[in-house]
Amino acid sequence: MIIGSPLTPSATKVMLLGSGELGKEVIIALQRYGVEVIAVDRYENAPGHQVAHRAHTIDMTDAAALKALVNQEKPHLIVPEIEALNTDALAEIERDGTTVIPTVKAVQLTMNREGIRRLAAETLKLPTSPYAFARSEAELQAAIDAGIGYPCFIKPTMSSSGKGQSRVTQASEVKTAWDYAASGGRVNQGVVIVEGQIAFDYEITLLTVRAKNAQGEIQTYFCEPIGHVQEKGDYVESWQPQVMTAEALKSAQHVAKTITDALGGLGLFGVELFVKGDQVWFSEVSPRPHDTGMVTMCSQRLSEFELHARAILGLPVDVAMTNPGASAVIYGGVESQNLSYAGVEQALAIPNTDIRLFGKPESFTRRRMGVALATASNTDQARTNAKLAASLVKPKA
Repeated sequence: MIIGSPLTPSATKVMLLGSGELGKEVIIALQRYGVEVIAVDRYENAPGHQVAHRAHTIDMTDAAALKALVNQEKPHLIVPEIEALNTDALAEIERDGTTVIPTVKAVQLTMNREGIRRLAAETLKLPTSPYAFARSEAELQAAIDAGIGYPCFIKPTMSSSGKGQSRVTQASEVKTAWDYAASGGRVNQGVVIVEGQIAFDYEITLLTVRAKNAQGEIQTYFCEPIGHVQEKGDYVESWQPQVMTAEALKSAQHVAKTITDALGGLGLFGVELFVKGDQVWFSEVSPRPHDTGMVTMCSQRLSEFELHARAILGLPVDVAMTNPGASAVIYGGVESQNLSYAGVEQALAIPNTDIRLFGKPESFTRRRMGVALATASNTDQARTNAKLAASLVKPKA
């Protein structure tokens, strides 16, 4: 690929739809290759807005607004970074000749848990947890009674970062879970998914990259597996590598390649999997960098963001891990539009640690405002140091 110079007629222009902390890192990675980047988000001064060449604030579910902005900016590539998008408009934009990363098909399927689960389980025959879809509270209860059973997880078909998700252990909790799921989705479709609980040993994110090799052919590459802890569907810490049996790793790579081949295109995918012994089940996939993959900013030669940037530009990738690492989330802890941070110097005094503060203009108690990173000779020590560093950073209203 020929890359032009930013802010000139030869510029290679990339538009990010969604410019949070993950998008911000993708923007920085793209700019290192001289790409002109346009950051779009639903609120002003999003993290990616602060580093892009130009920033726009629009409702990305509004088809007319989205098409008008694309027509104004005329990007060569559009990179969706969130789920709350008008994918019908994106399909029109793709048909008109603008490349959507990885493909509109992938964006449409993965933003909707119904679409991706049916593709994985019913079309590709990949192992998944038992599941059903419900369009009313009565349908939900019937699905649980018919075989899903308790405990189970109830989620909106369209949401992210754990929003709208509940773990239900008895019938008396179903109504509350239905109401929460129906109101917690990014785009209210009136549909929820209920999943039976799998007795897994651990869950991983397998970062999977579809990129061109030296011969210009699309090849699949795998990063070392990432272990993580989630609370209410939202990641709180991650580490790399997660120890797995050789058979489990082989199965995980097979599942990841099967689902990403079906989605197509170029770029990095975050494939989430459940693992028990040698058994692996597909959970979800995101066609973009994954929050648990922030650990790669300290554990790999090229972070997940640099890998995504290289892949979408058609450049060679290197998925080598350099050392064990870990990440731990720094939450806002308070409701504030004027947040400041104390304790950063104490956190950075811990050996081989780093801090990323995302620069979000508004804090909520459980909003992710930063992340602590740590490397060590093993993941246990890295996790300990990352969590300690995160605890020392004190957001203040």
